[in-house]
Amino acid sequence: MLEILGSLTGSPWLYGMIAASVLLDVFVPLLPSGVLVVAAGTAVAGTAADAAALPSHARDAAESAHLPEIVALVLCAATASVLGDLVAYRMARRGGDRFDRALSRSRRLKAAQEKLGQALAGGGGALVVLARFAPAGRSLVSLTAGAAHRRAKEFVPWSALAGLTWAAYSVGLGYFGGRWLGATWLGTAVSVLALFTFGTLAAYALRRTADDPAPRKRGRSV
Repeated sequence: MLEILGSLTGSPWLYGMIAASVLLDVFVPLLPSGVLVVAAGTAVAGTAADAAALPSHARDAAESAHLPEIVALVLCAATASVLGDLVAYRMARRGGDRFDRALSRSRRLKAAQEKLGQALAGGGGALVVLARFAPAGRSLVSLTAGAAHRRAKEFVPWSALAGLTWAAYSVGLGYFGGRWLGATWLGTAVSVLALFTFGTLAAYALRRTADDPAPRKRGRSV
C-alpha cells in the first residue's frame, strides 16, 4: 500500500481517497481512515527520504517542497472530518426522538449524552476533541450533539478543532515515523500503533467521564 500511496502523493486521487474514508467513517467506524492518513504521511516521508542522496542545497529544496503536501493532507483530513461530523449532527438533529429512544435503553450512552451537553453548554468542548481519537467516539459525539439539539455554534468550533488536531497528529505520526524508522511497513506499523494507543487511552478517559457522577456544588456557610 505504501508503494501505491507513494505513487499517488500529490495526486487528487490520494486526497479523494482520504476525504471519502474520513467522511464516511463517522457512520462506519470500522473504516481504516486513521490508518490511511498515517500511511499517507509515511509515503510523503518516503519521497522526502529519496532526496537524501542529493547535494545539500538540492536536498533542502526538495525536502521543503514536501511541506505543502503535508499541509494539504492535514487540511484534507480535517475538512472531511468536520463535514462528516456535520452530516451526522444534522441527521441526528432531524431524527432526535428516535435517537433519544435508542439512548434511553443504554445507561452509559445516556450518561455520555448528559456529560456532552454539560460540556458544550459550559464551554468545555475539549471532550469533543478527546472523543475524536477514541474508537467510535466521533460518531457518538456528533450524533449525541444533534439528537440533544445542541446549537451548531456550540458544536461546530469544537468539531473543527477536533478534526484539525486529529489530522495533524495522524499525518505527523506517519511523516516523522517514516523519517525516523524509514518509509517501510515497520515505520507505518509503529505510527499506527501509537495512534491506536492514544485512541485507547482517550476511550478510557471518556468512559471514566461518563461513569463519574456529576460533581455536586458546595455551598459556603456564612
